[in-house]
Amino acid sequence: MVFRFLLICLITLLPFSTSNDKVSYPACEYNGIKLHGKVKFVTSFPDLKIKFVESFPDIKVKFVDHFPDNCGEWQIVESFPDFTVQIVESFPDIEVKVVTSFPGKP
Repeated sequence: MVFRFLLICLITLLPFSTSNDKVSYPACEYNGIKLHGKVKFVTSFPDLKIKFVESFPDIKVKFVDHFPDNCGEWQIVESFPDFTVQIVESFPDIEVKVVTSFPGKP
């Protein structure tokens, strides 16, 4: 009986005890999309909708020319992207801050 009560309390409180982070770390992904690699900017049907911000980002992104292997490193390409991105002003999936060093978790 006590176990059932504790289990119900845990399940009830679980949404309040979890983090509100949209990006999961250390996997560095959002809904199964790895947030590093080759990215193509599109105007429709994106894998991800982003908004560029200066404060309180979900992830810090550094644009690189080669080898986007680490979390938050994006290489802009026109063909064979790992994922596609659309820039929006409202209702983004994630908010991004562009940095020149230390990409990844804010």
